[in-house]
Amino acid sequence: MYKRLISIFVAIGVGMSSSAFASEEGFDAYVDKLKVEAREKGISEPIIGAAFKGIKYTAHAVKADNNQPEKKLSLEQYITRAVPDWKVKQANRLYQQNKEALERIGKQYGVQPRFIVALWGVESNFGKIQGNYNVVEALATLAYDGRREALFRKQVMAALEILQDGHITIDDMKGSWAGAMGQCQFMPTSYLTYAVDGNGDGKADIWNTKADVFASAANYLKLSGWNNEYTWGRPVQLSKELADTFEGTETEKGKTLAQWQQLGVMSNNKGTLPNTDIQAWLIQPDGGNGKSYLIYENYRTLLKWNRSHYFALAVSALADRIQ
Repeated sequence: MYKRLISIFVAIGVGMSSSAFASEEGFDAYVDKLKVEAREKGISEPIIGAAFKGIKYTAHAVKADNNQPEKKLSLEQYITRAVPDWKVKQANRLYQQNKEALERIGKQYGVQPRFIVALWGVESNFGKIQGNYNVVEALATLAYDGRREALFRKQVMAALEILQDGHITIDDMKGSWAGAMGQCQFMPTSYLTYAVDGNGDGKADIWNTKADVFASAANYLKLSGWNNEYTWGRPVQLSKELADTFEGTETEKGKTLAQWQQLGVMSNNKGTLPNTDIQAWLIQPDGGNGKSYLIYENYRTLLKWNRSHYFALAVSALADRIQ
């Protein structure tokens, strides 16, 4: 009966959640649909054959997608885990070791090197943790799961394009449970859009070449609106009433620091805010009882990389501690 239900749902095209209908039978039928779409997009038969050969439904990827750390930890707990003292020491040491490349790339793209290093550290522990999932398999699983099918189906097709263009082999295309790849953990569409050659060898190798990792991260930030004249924002103190009225980053235009100060916002040491004409937004990731921040446009650019305040604040915290 279970398999018959699966076949019925596949046949009529109803989206299925893995929690209810995950099976090898249903997943294989879904992969056949992905193959049809890949052919329509011009992916060659050898690439399709190699990419989908033997792939299986990966339950752990779905479990990880449903258990993001923001759902389990407070911001303070998350920052403590994401930016421990040992990582700060490594970040400073690796900055010095790669100073020439970082400063050259930072100048070329208009991005402070400390933010490049911070992204590198938070995303992959400076390249040490890139993930060991078969990228196509993980992406196909998450597309089949159905919660964000359109997103992950698009990523599957982008991964196939990367393989077809010869940027990496299927055996080496490993990544996170979500399909993020390399030392900067780019999703396949981000790789196609932002990955660049940082050392002049004609390749954009975000898996093994640090200069390419740095340049690709910097290119992402630059094209997403980064301004190296400013930092990311600052922690602040404020009244609860103000937080309830003004909290959020959705509005296109923020308020100047002077306007925030007139509303009663103070620096974290209860002093005045900088006399700088810059737009800022108020956020409280853990609600009214948590910490408050005024964030700038650069922070909103970090949210384009990963739409998580926990992620953006971890990167910002590490960048602030890099000398």
